[in-house]
Amino acid sequence: MCGIAGFYDVSKQTNSTTLQQITECLHHRGPDDTGYFFDHKNDHHIGLGHKRLSIIDISHSGHQPMHFKQLTIVFNGEVYNYLSIKEELVKEGYTFHSGSDTEVVLKAFHRWGEDAIAKFNGMFAIGLYDADTGELLLIRDRMGVKPLYYFYDGTNIVFSSELKSIIKYPGFNKELDLNSLYTFLYHGYITSPRSIFKNVYKVKPGAYIKFKRGKLQHFNYWDLKRKFTECSKASITDEGYALERLNELIIASIKYRMISDVPLGSFLSGGYDSSLVTAVMQHVSDQPVKTFTIGFHEKEYNEAGHAKKVAEYLKTDHHEEFLSINEAKQLIFELPKHFDEPFADKSALPTLMVSRFARQSVTVALSGDGGDELFCGYERYERITKYEKARRLGLISDRLFSNEIIKKKLSQAGNVFNKLPYLAKLNSIINIDYLLSKYYIDGLILHKNFSIEDQYLQVSEEITNNLQEGSMLLDMLTYLPDDIMAKVDRASMAASLESREPLLDYQLVEFSFSLSHELKYKDKEKKYLLKKLTHKYIPHKLLDRPKMGFGIPIYDWLRGEMSYLLDKYLAPDRLKEQGIFDDMQIQDVVNKFKMEQRGGKYSKLTWHLLMFQIWYEYYCE
Repeated sequence: MCGIAGFYDVSKQTNSTTLQQITECLHHRGPDDTGYFFDHKNDHHIGLGHKRLSIIDISHSGHQPMHFKQLTIVFNGEVYNYLSIKEELVKEGYTFHSGSDTEVVLKAFHRWGEDAIAKFNGMFAIGLYDADTGELLLIRDRMGVKPLYYFYDGTNIVFSSELKSIIKYPGFNKELDLNSLYTFLYHGYITSPRSIFKNVYKVKPGAYIKFKRGKLQHFNYWDLKRKFTECSKASITDEGYALERLNELIIASIKYRMISDVPLGSFLSGGYDSSLVTAVMQHVSDQPVKTFTIGFHEKEYNEAGHAKKVAEYLKTDHHEEFLSINEAKQLIFELPKHFDEPFADKSALPTLMVSRFARQSVTVALSGDGGDELFCGYERYERITKYEKARRLGLISDRLFSNEIIKKKLSQAGNVFNKLPYLAKLNSIINIDYLLSKYYIDGLILHKNFSIEDQYLQVSEEITNNLQEGSMLLDMLTYLPDDIMAKVDRASMAASLESREPLLDYQLVEFSFSLSHELKYKDKEKKYLLKKLTHKYIPHKLLDRPKMGFGIPIYDWLRGEMSYLLDKYLAPDRLKEQGIFDDMQIQDVVNKFKMEQRGGKYSKLTWHLLMFQIWYEYYCE
C-alpha cells in the first residue's frame, strides 16, 4: 500500500522540486520510504514519485520508483497472484532480485505489454513510463478499490493517489465543476470519472489511460456490465454446487489477502460480511486472528456486543474500543483533509476511528465490504421488489416520479403521495428522499448551464429486466467505488493502514454474476447464499438480527447541540458572498429540516450542503 504521484509535462516547466512537492503530501499513505524519478527529454519532462507503506518484502529491494530496461513504475496496492505470474516469468527467462510484487508487475509489463494487466488479481493503481516509446500508462483495478486521479489541461498530465497532490501542482486552478457539485448534493459523493474541480478526473475502475506527448487515450480492460452479461448466461441454480464453489472462492480470496510480511487483522462489526471474512481467516490461520471493533456508549448505535460474541465463538484475539459521540463529532472537520473532495457518507467517521484503533496493533486489515452489492443485502433492494410489483400491477408508472409531478405535488399540502390513489404506502417502499432532493437541487445552484439525467433505472433497462439486479449493478458502478471504497481507502490510509477487501476479488464478482438471482434473494431473504455459507462457520443465533450499518446520529446533532453549524455555514450572508447557491432556496431547505421529524426527507440534503460548505472553507477560502 502506497501513494503515487507524477507528471508528464510537455511544456517542460516542471522540475524535481515540483515532483517532491506533489509527492510529499502523500506521506500518510507511505511513511516507510520515499522515492523519486525525474528526467527531462527533448520534448517533455517526466516525474514519478512514490511513498511506501512496506507490506511485502519490506527490505530496500522493494524501493520505488522501480526500473527495468526502459520501464519505470510506481505502484500502489497489491497484486495477490504475483507468485504464479512470477513462475511464468521465470520460465520465460526472467530473474528477480526482490520478493516484491512490484518487480513482478514491472517485468510482466516488459514481457506482455498492456496484455499483462488482465493477469493481475488485486487492488492497484499503477503509473508506468516507457522511455523508448515516450508513453505513460495510468491503470486502476477492476472494482476501483484503489484511487487514481489525474489532471489534464489539454497538453500536460498530472496524476496522484489523492487530489491533494494535484492541487499542489504549480498553476493548478481550483475551478469548481458545477456538474460534480450537483452530483454530490444528490448522492453525497462524486461519481467517476468526474471530480469536484474542472479538468481533474478519476481513472475509472477496470480502465487505463495512455498518455504520449499531449495526447490522451482511454481503454477498458475489464467492463462490469459486459462481464455481467457474459457471466449471467450461466444462471447457476444448483444451490449445493453454488454454496461449495462460493466457499472455495472466498477461502482462496482470503488466503491471497493474508499474504503479508507485517502484522495483519480484521475489522469485525458482528454483521454477516465481516463475520464471514473473519471466520474464514480464523479457519485458515494457525493462530488467533486479531479483530477490531469500535463501540459507542449510545446503545442505539453500538454493535460492539454482537461483534464480541462472534469473536468469542471464533476464538479471535479481539480488541474493542468504546468512544463517545463527542469524539466522532470532532472528526467532522477532518473529513475535507482526508477526502479532498466533498464527501457526506456519515460512516466515514467511525471508519476513521476503527482504522486508527487497528493501526495500533496491525498494518493490514481485511474488511467485509462488497457483500451487500454482490449478494443483494441492502434494504433498498428489498423495497424495489415491492415497487416493481406495483408497477407490474399498473398501480404506478415511472412518469409519476418525474420532476414535473414532484413539483406539482410539493405545492399541495401534506405528504407528496397522499393525493395519489394506491401510492401512500409506497412512501415506505421506495426511497423518495432522493427524488425530492433532486427537485430541490435543480433550484439550489446559481448560474448553472447543465442538465443531468436521472440514471437510476438505466442499468436495469440496458442489461437486465430485474430491478434488483439493475440496482445492484448500478451500486457496483457508482456507490461501491466512489463512496464505499473511497471511504475505506482514505480512512485507512489516513492511519497508514492497508485495508483489503476479499469479497471484491474479481473472480468472486464474476461468480456472483453467474448465480441465479434467486440464490441471492430467496423467499424474501436478502444475501441468501452468503448467509447460508456464513452459518457453516457461525451459528445462526449470533447473527440473526436487523441490519444496523455503521452509522452515527448526525441528524439529531444538527437539530440539537450542533445546529450552530447550519447557522454558520448556511447563513444567507455567507452564501451570497460565496455566489454558488440561491440563499433563499437553501434557507427553505434548512428551515424545513429543522421542523420535520426524525428521518424526514430534508435530512440528507441538509447534511450534504453542510459537508460541501465545510469542504469549501478548507480548500477554497
